[in-house]
Amino acid sequence: MDSTDSAKGGQKRSPLDLIMNQLRRKTSFTERKKPSVGRLFRPSESSDKREVGIPELKESEASEGKDNTEPKKDINNVDDETGSVVGWGRVKQFVQKLGKTPHSQNLNLSHCDLTATDMVELATLLPFLPHLEVIELSWNDLVGGSLKALTAHLQHVEKLEVLKLCSCRLTAQDLTALGESFECIPLVEVLDLSWNVGVGAGNFRDFTVHLRSDNRLKELRLVDCQLTESDITALSTALPMLSSLKDLDLSNNKLLVKGMENFTSSLSSVPRLKTLKLSMCGLNKDSFIILGQALRFISDLEHLDLSCNKEASEGLTSLATNLTLLKNLRSLDLHLCCLTKEDLLALVQVAPSLKELRELDVSSNKSVGSTLQDLLHALPLHQIFKLPLNNCALSTSACHVLAAAMVTLKQLESLDLSWNKCVGENLGEFLEPLQESECKLQELRLCSCNLTTEDVLHLESACQRGVLSRLKLLDLSYNGSVGDGGWTSLFGKASGLKGLEELDVSLHPAASLSASPWLNSMLEALSQLPSFTRLSLQHWALSSAEKEKLEKYLKKKNVILECDSPATPTPKAEG
Repeated sequence: MDSTDSAKGGQKRSPLDLIMNQLRRKTSFTERKKPSVGRLFRPSESSDKREVGIPELKESEASEGKDNTEPKKDINNVDDETGSVVGWGRVKQFVQKLGKTPHSQNLNLSHCDLTATDMVELATLLPFLPHLEVIELSWNDLVGGSLKALTAHLQHVEKLEVLKLCSCRLTAQDLTALGESFECIPLVEVLDLSWNVGVGAGNFRDFTVHLRSDNRLKELRLVDCQLTESDITALSTALPMLSSLKDLDLSNNKLLVKGMENFTSSLSSVPRLKTLKLSMCGLNKDSFIILGQALRFISDLEHLDLSCNKEASEGLTSLATNLTLLKNLRSLDLHLCCLTKEDLLALVQVAPSLKELRELDVSSNKSVGSTLQDLLHALPLHQIFKLPLNNCALSTSACHVLAAAMVTLKQLESLDLSWNKCVGENLGEFLEPLQESECKLQELRLCSCNLTTEDVLHLESACQRGVLSRLKLLDLSYNGSVGDGGWTSLFGKASGLKGLEELDVSLHPAASLSASPWLNSMLEALSQLPSFTRLSLQHWALSSAEKEKLEKYLKKKNVILECDSPATPTPKAEG
């Protein structure tokens, strides 16, 4: 019996101890003697964090010298601690090799071109990540077909709460492996399998058959998985096992009428549902009717997204009545649904009952222009903070009505009037009612609104009054009618946009104007915007010298520039 065994009083070593010894043998003496970066730069930590064994801290503590007068530790504990530090070193090496930052609780390896070999190596590292809460492996196309190598070891990360596998080309075998291992990670609350074609094609059942009623799943995202009717049936059958579900996203999956019937009939199993997203699901009038009848099962719903269902015309007339069952509804998204005037008038009838509504998106529906006045009168405008009305064919009279309502829209944070030509020559009406102490606008989008120089001067005046000091995004693109004087004046009062982060003044691709008259004013303005991060200057003509000057300046400020216009040669001085 060797000295180590004698010290343990003849006690047998566990398999884990043997594995740790093998790992330590593979680590050279020189590597183990290297000073830890964490020892030199470790921030102060509370004692309770040290006790739970966070790998970053154990690594630092193991590398620190100990006083010889300290009592000897139990050899088992020494082995465990040393093994943990060595294992964490392997984790760091693996993660950093992929260009990511290691973290003991959040493993983000998205967009890393992971291979099957990487998955095998990652699996061997899980024992050294006992505190892991998030695994993000999305956008790794080669993960598909090799997930079992990882899931077979998920028992080592039983504290896992979030698992994201978007766009990994998952196969039926991967879904089976994930389902079989799900009981090993009982605390998982978020599962994202979006953009995996293999999740559909009748394969989703390979995962759902393994679900148990004691799982804690709260968010399930299956965006664009090409779910078939049989997949929807599998989901519907599994919903009774998902009683904690709060967020379900099935967007970009074709849901036929029969599939909708199966799905909605099971919604009574998820009474806690807060968010339901069915965007671009091919829903039609009949689908809306079926969904409306099921809303009584999910009366706590707060967010409903039915956008981009272009066949849903006239469906809202039947669905609207049932919206009154959703007493907590905060956001309703119906953009690009080909809503008719009758649909919108049906919404007007129930709007007064939607007392918690904060966001309403009816953009890209041409009929909004003729019903906006009725809609604004019915909505709880004093609490609305997002109201996109882009591409709604607003008339001049509708613009006047909306401008008059700005006084009541005190909580408004986002206003999008893009592609409504009537805003041109009328922007002042929207801006004049705004008060510095009350305006909360953070996003203002006015793309392709036929803005004139006078409109931009009204915007300049609003900046000068300080009413746009909270604005983070300003989109003035595709407004080629604004003169050079308008841009120069606006940038001259940029200090009133002190919170601005993004600015878009791009021209339409067919346009070609010179930015020279106001370029210097803009550069001076940017120096007064400490939070600025992105500038879009597409299709403006710049000389080679101007473009070089702009790029150099923005690079120094860490500002992203979007400018695809080829630089025009700098004119040579005559003589």
